[in-house]
Amino acid sequence: MTQEPQAPALQYAGTLSVLIAEPIDVGPTPEGHRRIIPITGGTVSGPRLKGRVLPGGADFQILHTPELSQLDARYALELDDGAIVSVDNAAIRSGSADALGRIARGEAVDPQEIYFRCAPRLRTSAPQWDWVNRTLFVGTGERYPDRVVVHVFAVV
Repeated sequence: MTQEPQAPALQYAGTLSVLIAEPIDVGPTPEGHRRIIPITGGTVSGPRLKGRVLPGGADFQILHTPELSQLDARYALELDDGAIVSVDNAAIRSGSADALGRIARGEAVDPQEIYFRCAPRLRTSAPQWDWVNRTLFVGTGERYPDRVVVHVFAVV
């Protein structure tokens, strides 16, 4: 008799509150409607990660259909001890055409209306933070008019 494999556990690492500016609308391309959302700052707080989101990154989005968006956010964190961590966050956001349309227009949308899941990849050269280079992370996201909130969990 074959036993069903055990799912890995998740350990809460922290919450990123990523401040954003007005979108740059590239428009429809052969791959889908593209938008670039500048990242202007923010914070990270939690039991394993504390610091700030540095300005200068962006979220590169492809709106595949009115109900499905693919997100690729790239930015940096400066942790409380001065270590710099690069974040590459691939995500899927889906929901009704109405809800995603409201998000695209910068309107508030209840997070319960949206499926927003991500796989942030963290990298650093700081020896005290090397564990992030060797850890897989997943997360849930929430989009607000002025920020994106990402709850990050280490897969253990």
